[in-house]
Amino acid sequence: MDHITILVGVVIATALAFDFTNGFHDTANAMATSIATRALRPRVAVLISGALNIAGAFLSTEVAKTISGGIVDDGLITPGMVFAGLIGAILWNLTTWLVGLPSSSSHALFGGLIGAVWVGAGEHGVHFAKVLEKIVIPALASPVVAAVAALLATYLAYLLTAGGRDSSVNRGFRLGQIASASLVSLAHGTNDAQKTMGVITLTLISVNALPPGAGPPMWVIGASGLAIGLGTYLGGWRIIRTMGKGLTDIRAPQGFAAESSAATVILTSAHLGFALSTTQVCSGSIIGAGLGRKPAHVRWGTAARMVLAWGVTLPASASVGALAATVIVYGGTIGTVVAALVAAAVATFIVIVSRRNPVNARNVNDGHTVTIRPSTAKANV
Repeated sequence: MDHITILVGVVIATALAFDFTNGFHDTANAMATSIATRALRPRVAVLISGALNIAGAFLSTEVAKTISGGIVDDGLITPGMVFAGLIGAILWNLTTWLVGLPSSSSHALFGGLIGAVWVGAGEHGVHFAKVLEKIVIPALASPVVAAVAALLATYLAYLLTAGGRDSSVNRGFRLGQIASASLVSLAHGTNDAQKTMGVITLTLISVNALPPGAGPPMWVIGASGLAIGLGTYLGGWRIIRTMGKGLTDIRAPQGFAAESSAATVILTSAHLGFALSTTQVCSGSIIGAGLGRKPAHVRWGTAARMVLAWGVTLPASASVGALAATVIVYGGTIGTVVAALVAAAVATFIVIVSRRNPVNARNVNDGHTVTIRPSTAKANV
């Protein structure tokens, strides 16, 4: 029992660490366009986003229930499996953050859990029908819906302000962006913080600390909100640069349209319990905003790399989660320690490599791409 208690504590701490990486990985979802159009100063933007992420965590628990009692069988899962899934999710988050790719933290978590449970409990431990309904279909539909909504909103914004002075129009939409970006941050907290709540709740159910089908306790909601808020405040500057400058040269009317469209899609899905990727929604809305302005301009090379990352996120994190689960499930305590040490070493290596070409609040608007090669970092020094 002592071993289980210690392991549960480790799993909860790791889940909150994932939540923290989710925060800085996904800051770009809410604030990239506002920072790119200079509607908000970078540090002010991440402070607002962090605070609203915490507030958003208390608005709903439907997505948390989808994870804790939907995609996997909570009667078969163990804390070790959850730990293995979290390792897969965290390492994928850090890898894509290093190269500045806005991949889905949500799908990294789902993939890690699916791979770990498949190894630890067999394929009957995964509810594939629920995975299809609650994850795969929303993943395919949500960025398209967001893109179309943003395209129409951008077109309408330029149509209604066609006779206005550019300076006045831009000033007005920048003010509007403060509200729309704040709404995206609130929506992000509502959707993404719940995924960690679901994982912690699933762990507590697995050791009978909570009954099957239970929702997250208040302390789980508060801890998850605080972790994602702190991560958001640190700012995932590498991904903010890609989202704000890499997809299109976004202007204030487009930023307002993209943020409003994304917030609507995310809040609707959270209410329905769909655990969609806020990254995909926000990226889709930025692409739609790029297409809505004449002449339309989208950097399709960057968009293609993002879509490729989306496609491989689920299987890649599932593979790492499955590998970690193999070591943990069959290695017992020693295997758990080995998996934890290897994961910590890989994470530390990624952070060290990222320091070769740092991206921060001062240089986040300097270029379109993020590189880890020091020879090309001259503009960012």
